[in-house]
Amino acid sequence: MKFEDIDKLVFDKNGLIPCVVQDAYSKKVLTVAYMNRESLEISIKRRLTCFYSRSRKKLWLKGETSGNFQHIVSITADCDYDSLVVEVIKDGPACHLGTDSCFTNKVYENEEAGHFSLDGLYDLIVGRKTDPKEGSYTSYLFDKGVDKILKKVGEECTEVVIAAKGGDREETVFEIADLTYHVLVLMAEYGITINDIKAQLAERHVVDKKVKQERMQ
Repeated sequence: MKFEDIDKLVFDKNGLIPCVVQDAYSKKVLTVAYMNRESLEISIKRRLTCFYSRSRKKLWLKGETSGNFQHIVSITADCDYDSLVVEVIKDGPACHLGTDSCFTNKVYENEEAGHFSLDGLYDLIVGRKTDPKEGSYTSYLFDKGVDKILKKVGEECTEVVIAAKGGDREETVFEIADLTYHVLVLMAEYGITINDIKAQLAERHVVDKKVKQERMQ
């Protein structure tokens, strides 16, 4: 969003506009807050989220006291220009309670929908490490230790190569899924998160873009 685009925004009678803050990597909703024109301008200039507190009636820069800054990737207005989505890369928990997101109290879930995400699978794997479950293959891997986990990762790598070399697409997908699961277990063993990997890939992407731009000059 450019400064001139601010004039298109529709602030309410109190001069505020709601903004949904979203993790740029996982797309998880972190919090919902409000901005006025001043806090929005500060956010754009500093590339850090700055909100307006309705209870304290003052501006507050997220992370100023906690260190959990939110680095802005993009700000997008809806079709009516009366609400915003702010994508960020966060330095720490988004919630003042110390949780990753403010939205942790599940009210309803349609189990028949079969929602799946890598982040959800990773969280489940971490849960099997911190709270082992009898009969769980994942808990078994953690119990056996890193050597066992590495052995399985190596085996699955080989299975992927064999399936791909054989030209069997369905089998290759199956083996890649196995490899992905075991890599997630390895990540959980070392405390490496999915966001850590996304951040590394994003950094490489930025570097790659800079190199291409330099070559074009």
